[in-house]
Amino acid sequence: MLSPTHGSIVQARRLRKVYRGANEVEALRGIDLEVERGEMVAIVGPSGSGKTTLLNCLSGLDAFDGGQVVVDGQDLSTMSDRTRTAYRRDHMGFVFQAFNLLPVLSAVENVEIPLLLQNVSSRDSRRRALEMLETLGLAHRANHRPDQLSGGEQQRVAVARALVHKPAVVWADEPTGNLDTEVTLVIVELLVRMNRDGQTVVLVTHNPQVAERARRTLRMRDGRIEATNDQRVEAVR
Repeated sequence: MLSPTHGSIVQARRLRKVYRGANEVEALRGIDLEVERGEMVAIVGPSGSGKTTLLNCLSGLDAFDGGQVVVDGQDLSTMSDRTRTAYRRDHMGFVFQAFNLLPVLSAVENVEIPLLLQNVSSRDSRRRALEMLETLGLAHRANHRPDQLSGGEQQRVAVARALVHKPAVVWADEPTGNLDTEVTLVIVELLVRMNRDGQTVVLVTHNPQVAERARRTLRMRDGRIEATNDQRVEAVR
């Protein structure tokens, strides 16, 4: 078991992931990583470098072939699939490039899903979901379905859904990949604002404008972290 490190909310040691097919591909090659509580980290690198695979293994969406991942003191490698699923539901939030909103539900109904899954009463779930939409400037769109919302509005609803149950970590995979430049800036500012309020955020992005807003950038290549850039250190220099 990894020894808890003061301030760390995510720890990975010697993390390996192998895709097996006609040829074996080692997607993650013994990665060591720590994310501090309240940090915003961007993972960047060329296509095929292992960015999304790393995010999926750190969050427990994908199983891994070696090493260890601990999130908020809980060892994902010792959990059953069912336990890991329940842990993600209760302690993590996710934002995807494709929004992944349920099309038959309104914005507020999409946002309250994580709370209802935690058996929060329907009254409290609705109240908290509406409060979150109001915080993100979408209260007036609460009763609209996804197909009645713009791409930027859909992604803000997805961010609201990821944040509403106060998760330990929000994982974001290319959260601005389908958005134009203006809307991208809105989403990035939103994530930065939530991070300033103490929310830990780990995101994958191809967009340098998005990456530079994170406190730290991890650059991947061929399944390894090849460089780290800490914006806090750069700002002091």
